[in-house]
Amino acid sequence: MSRPIGTAEELERRRKRAVQAVADGQSRKTVAQVLGVHIKTISRWVRAAREPGGLAAKPQSGPAPGLSDDDLRTLEALLVRGAKANGWHNELWTAARVARLIEHHFRIEYHPEHVRKILKRRLGWTSQKPRRKARERNDKEVARWVADEFPRIVRETFGRKAYYVFLDESGFFLTPTVRRTLAPRGKTPVLSAWDRRDKWSAISCITLRPVVGRPGLYFELLDHNVHGEDMVAFLKTLHRRLGPLTVIWDRNPIHSKSKAVQAWLAEHPGVVVEDFPGYVPELNPDEGVWGWTKYGRLANLAANDKQELWDHVVEELITVKHRPDLLRAFIEETRLPGLTLTA
Repeated sequence: MSRPIGTAEELERRRKRAVQAVADGQSRKTVAQVLGVHIKTISRWVRAAREPGGLAAKPQSGPAPGLSDDDLRTLEALLVRGAKANGWHNELWTAARVARLIEHHFRIEYHPEHVRKILKRRLGWTSQKPRRKARERNDKEVARWVADEFPRIVRETFGRKAYYVFLDESGFFLTPTVRRTLAPRGKTPVLSAWDRRDKWSAISCITLRPVVGRPGLYFELLDHNVHGEDMVAFLKTLHRRLGPLTVIWDRNPIHSKSKAVQAWLAEHPGVVVEDFPGYVPELNPDEGVWGWTKYGRLANLAANDKQELWDHVVEELITVKHRPDLLRAFIEETRLPGLTLTA
């Protein structure tokens, strides 16, 4: 935002006259119209007047940036603390909020668009979507599982000459998964899509054989929610094709707690199941399959019907199946120790 015309002292007198006019009973809207500023500017001046020197002149010399390098380090420290620690009710940094933070701490007024440039060019900050972390998650237990339990799983799987099976479920809906896309300024793209919950449920797993280290992918689509009986049928197929298995999955009730699954496992000792710690999807390589398909290749897909949706989902899953480089990347992303992967 360009600086208003006038000396620092003249601008100070202008702010004080505006605040006095409001105090005398003039509406903020009227004062803003008379001075040719936004009503929010008047409100900001009124708030500033409550602090000693809040309306004082702020002389600026030359075109040098208002924030020094030391100021920027201080600003970044404030931003790292989070929006809640700086007085807002939620953890959301916007350019407008950062502009208010700068004004409060450094007495420098910037337009939000200029703040965006400062954040990007001078601090290297970018707009990002936060990754959610469940409050129920126990980080100490997660660290213990990775350091102790998973190496045990590796040793026992190797001794049994079994396949690792990293298994998970997801769903693909007629209502599209919406992501940002490029478009002309001021022309928001429109997705014409069904507002229905029609879906295909999906089971998939990344498999890995110890020593050999070549990953594989198996999947199945269902037109209903996945039940324990569906999980048994999927495990039967894997066991018949691959032999001994070590199935590692989350603590979904349709997994280890399912009576149907428990009964089948009791009759098939060649299939061993292990649970991931709670609330750590990033440890499961199969999450990468959903991220690549659902939130990548099929984002913004507005299918006409379930059959078209099925066609697209199957096509993308088959593509992943024949991309061992992708499957390896999904496994490596988890940083699980002790897994052998071939190039």
